[in-house]
Amino acid sequence: MYYQPKPPSEEELRLKRRIDEIYTERPFYGYRRIAVQLRQEGVLVNRKAVARHMQEMGLSAIVPGPHRPNLSKRAHQHSIYPYLLKGVAADAPNHVWGVDITYIRMVGGEGYPGWLYLVAVLDWHSRYIVSWELSRDMEQGFVMLAARAALARARPTIWNSDQGSHFTSPQYTSLLEKAGVRISMDGRGRYVDNIFTEMERSAVLWRTIKYEEVYLHEYSTPKEARQGLSEYIEFYNNERPHQSLDYQTPAAIYCGNRRTPTPRASETAISKGGNLTLEIASRLS
Repeated sequence: MYYQPKPPSEEELRLKRRIDEIYTERPFYGYRRIAVQLRQEGVLVNRKAVARHMQEMGLSAIVPGPHRPNLSKRAHQHSIYPYLLKGVAADAPNHVWGVDITYIRMVGGEGYPGWLYLVAVLDWHSRYIVSWELSRDMEQGFVMLAARAALARARPTIWNSDQGSHFTSPQYTSLLEKAGVRISMDGRGRYVDNIFTEMERSAVLWRTIKYEEVYLHEYSTPKEARQGLSEYIEFYNNERPHQSLDYQTPAAIYCGNRRTPTPRASETAISKGGNLTLEIASRLS
């Protein structure tokens, strides 16, 4: 007899969807401001509940200083690496990569949660999404799959992240070190050089994906979410002109005008006593 987690209520899903919308529009809002806005909209919710939901969703305000939380708390036994990007500009493809995680909402249903988590590896010079993965939970596996898929394509000089537990785990850092990558981590509790710009870079990517794809569709299953995001990321990389790139596409900068498929993931759903688990296996297509 296996324990089947209680699915989230419709009220919880509606609240998380609205939190996600507010955060995507104003990523500098923390749980206090989001709670105030929700109350102004007539939603009866306290700050602790908003903070709890944001932690579950992997959302934290883009603000410098000691009160900025990471997406996931660092395990204290994990090693922390120095911040290597002070005074450094990403001036060529594969010079600097960044990795981050965001929350992807779903309609939800029997056997499915009301959300998934998306991790993406981004080339900072070209804005090209080098690899990505989806997961129904925040376990380490999907981050490792995305990292391995990215390293199968190229090797950056510097790979930057925050100090969340996904990115300080020995499994992750040893993979990058064996690949000869220099690991950089945003400084905790300090505001130096272009850290704020880097946080904004991730926020812009997530806002683009959500406004142009996620919010326009109602994913009912992880399969639908994967298909929609896969098609959108191919469009984003190969067809969507970026103002910051002088209206060229990321692929034009990263790949030299060659259309290159992004590492896509296949999905294996394993049902064990009604408790659906997603195992994502990356492949290069």
